[in-house]
Amino acid sequence: MTTGATVWLTGLPSAGKTTIAHALAERLRAQGRRVEVLDGDEIREFLSAGLGFSREDRHTNVQRIGFVAELLASHGVLALVPVIAPYADSREAVRKRHQQQGTGYVEVHVATPVDVCSARDVKGLYAKQAAGELTGLTGVDDPYEIPADPDLRIETQGRTVEESASVLHALLVEKGLTI
Repeated sequence: MTTGATVWLTGLPSAGKTTIAHALAERLRAQGRRVEVLDGDEIREFLSAGLGFSREDRHTNVQRIGFVAELLASHGVLALVPVIAPYADSREAVRKRHQQQGTGYVEVHVATPVDVCSARDVKGLYAKQAAGELTGLTGVDDPYEIPADPDLRIETQGRTVEESASVLHALLVEKGLTI
């Protein structure tokens, strides 16, 4: 059976996490790799409906996603998880669960500065926050704890999506998680 793993892409809203994950997934599927993208927005809608954005609810959301990712990875799937996961202790709990289960885990910090994310503003969150229509925006008026020692840090500004996906693909090849 193919070795599975979880690849957790963390970063600010509009950093490029989901875009990179989908580009990488397309490339991996073309190679015949079993891969799933566990998109944070879809998980919030279907698995974590009813949770808010308090620290406790965000932690619960991350743990639920981590559980599903580990389950998929333990069955040979490469689970790509583009989720903000703003708190280091929540991400560490997911990593520890994977370690306890003997399942591979790779943490990727999509390190896009807040001003670049704000200019991209894929979902209009930064504009809503600036207009006073939204509070608790991660990295603006709610904390984002930058990973201290991720397996990979991708700076997306000045780099194409394909270049960012290629850097991550190279890491997965190096770790023996894909060809």
